[in-house]
Amino acid sequence: MLKKRNRFQLSLLNYVLALCLVLITGCSSDDNPTPDEQGQPDPEEVVIENPLPVFSITTNGAQIVDEPKIAADFTITEKEETLYTGNMGIEIRGSSSQMFPKKSYGFETWDAEGNDLDATLLEYPEEEDWILYAPYSDKSAMRNVLIYDLAREMNHYASRTKFVEVSINEENIGLYVFMEKLKRDKNRIDINKLKEDENEGEDLTGGYIIKIDKSSEGYTEQNSFNSRYGSSIDETGSPIRFLYDYPEWDEITEQQKTYISTYITDFEDALASDTFTDPDTGYASYIDVDSFVDFFILNEISNNVDGYRISTWMHKEKNEKLKMGPIWDFNLAFGNADYCSGGETNVWAYRFNERCPGDFWSVPFWWGRLLEDPAFVLRLKERWNELRGGILADDAILGKVDAYRALLNDSGALQSNFNRWPTFGTYIWPNRFVGANYTEEIDYLKGWISDRTLWLDNSIDAL
Repeated sequence: MLKKRNRFQLSLLNYVLALCLVLITGCSSDDNPTPDEQGQPDPEEVVIENPLPVFSITTNGAQIVDEPKIAADFTITEKEETLYTGNMGIEIRGSSSQMFPKKSYGFETWDAEGNDLDATLLEYPEEEDWILYAPYSDKSAMRNVLIYDLAREMNHYASRTKFVEVSINEENIGLYVFMEKLKRDKNRIDINKLKEDENEGEDLTGGYIIKIDKSSEGYTEQNSFNSRYGSSIDETGSPIRFLYDYPEWDEITEQQKTYISTYITDFEDALASDTFTDPDTGYASYIDVDSFVDFFILNEISNNVDGYRISTWMHKEKNEKLKMGPIWDFNLAFGNADYCSGGETNVWAYRFNERCPGDFWSVPFWWGRLLEDPAFVLRLKERWNELRGGILADDAILGKVDAYRALLNDSGALQSNFNRWPTFGTYIWPNRFVGANYTEEIDYLKGWISDRTLWLDNSIDAL
């Protein structure tokens, strides 16, 4: 009789709980795991308190491919309010990330005729080029968002980011990060618009955007130029290739190519010279040293395994020195790579070549050489200590992580994303850590950051 009563009570409890969920009356059970704690969330347990903006994309039967962009319609909604409706040209984007089933997308806002259309989306400054980045191997979903937020607080432009959900042809494909594509623009990389007829004198000095990066078209004399140095001053190691990003390789004039390639070569020669520390004739006469210091700090605090050698941007304004940045693509940073010590907290990211000497994409010799200059080291120490007292204090960084986590949990985006893409407990290249649930992934990230900043405190002090 007792067993029958217990079974009846259990059935009644389950019925009441189910009824609560259907009616959304606020009933709950402390025995139900939170989205953070469970391996793969149950969609019926999702209670959306603060939904994220939703990009609803309709391709009208066409398939999204990696070039060319296809025409599509899209709507942005938030809390059932329509914020934007319009046309787009959309394509798959990314390099190694294209191996993943969850794709990232690049898109342009178009008018009805398929022409580029500047638009304001989610209160971002008006532009036409955008990105929907798909966190997949980064199961925290926040590594890029975190580092870009830190960079902006350090007074550097970095792509604005916002967590969103994406639906394509009425299928929810999960949690994404809406981002700005890096390009020359007054609200992005704010440099002079260099025209085709600006080929001499002061006009020729800027602006330029140069990248050290992979190239889907390969490296040619038309789209890039090589450093005369490798990963070290004595010209050993893989060659370093600089890609023309702005003006684009098929628009930049020969005079402009000659100017910017010569400028970077002269900088490297000065840095490699015996008098490289001279403030008037050495490397400092060519570069904005403070931008190099901050770029170093951001790559080192995250031990970015791609740092300095891939997705590395620099720019030069008219009549100004070469600056590093904006930073880009940190999804494998903060302990999320299992190769070449990318997941360790006690190594220098800039010394990647020593751990992986045969890699095709190498770190320029710049960074080790800069650390041979007492003046550069002093500026690095001063800046690090300043930032550690505020923006880069452990409490400040970990507070951001907790805020992102709360937002994603309350929005219901975690549950829907990991139901669509059940990756917990599964190795996704190149994970160093594989958590059984979201809590474990965030605990790992926070622990890694704390260990890393402690190591850098001691290691920068010892330089």
